[in-house]
Amino acid sequence: MRRARGLSQEELAHRADVSRGHMGKVENAKFAASLDLLERIAKALNVDPEELFTKR
Repeated sequence: MRRARGLSQEELAHRADVSRGHMGKVENAKFAASLDLLERIAKALNVDPEELFTKR
């Protein structure tokens, strides 16, 4: 979803107010995201939080 919107991992991390390293771990399922972080990521991507759980 991030790539489809043309965002770098660093830009998404910045918009979600999290470090790029942390964002990378979340994207690669090495670290679980809190509900707060999921909401910030969804807002940064301009989608409803439920869409983060939709299979692509």
